[in-house]
Amino acid sequence: MTFPKEGLSGEISKTVRGTGSELRRPLSPSHSPCWPRLVDRGIFFRWEGSDFMRSPMTTLCYIENNDCYLMLHRTKKKKDVNKDKWIGVGGHAEGNETPQECLLREVKEETGLSLTSYKFRGLITFISDEYEAEMMCLFTADGYTGELITCDEGELEWVKKSDVPRLPTWEGDAQFLKLLLEDEKRFFAMKLRYEGERLVEKSVEFCGG
Repeated sequence: MTFPKEGLSGEISKTVRGTGSELRRPLSPSHSPCWPRLVDRGIFFRWEGSDFMRSPMTTLCYIENNDCYLMLHRTKKKKDVNKDKWIGVGGHAEGNETPQECLLREVKEETGLSLTSYKFRGLITFISDEYEAEMMCLFTADGYTGELITCDEGELEWVKKSDVPRLPTWEGDAQFLKLLLEDEKRFFAMKLRYEGERLVEKSVEFCGG
């Protein structure tokens, strides 16, 4: 796994909005150089004392092979917010999972593959008038072992990167997919606000050079 090159040292001390709890945590290479600004702008994990409390956090990963992305066509669940859309693989964190642990577990469960090389590309905050707000950790991967299995959430298919923008997907997904397909190197934080299924606001902040 790789993180943005620019590191930080020391501690961040910050009172997280709405909790009254202070965030005081030693920084490690896993912290983005954007971290203080992400906290200031409301893109954050929730902390209580020194313990991580799970916000609605998910992961999404686009696995690469031979100029293709592994895409999941969500067709099998009757009640599915992603019904009939094409997305990457991933899902909700469980218990005290870190984003990396969630990523590895979800990819294994949905695809049968074990990731061996992956990158943390961005943080996506979804805001909706119909659903609870969600923060998603976006990854790409270019190394894995194992063989694809049948997924109970839809059909897995290797899709040429040049064809991916033409697949039916969420408007917001198209925004961060565009950055990935353009091989944007910088870590980014993106906010996407929906009214129903319509994207009404998008903002993005890039970190590093």
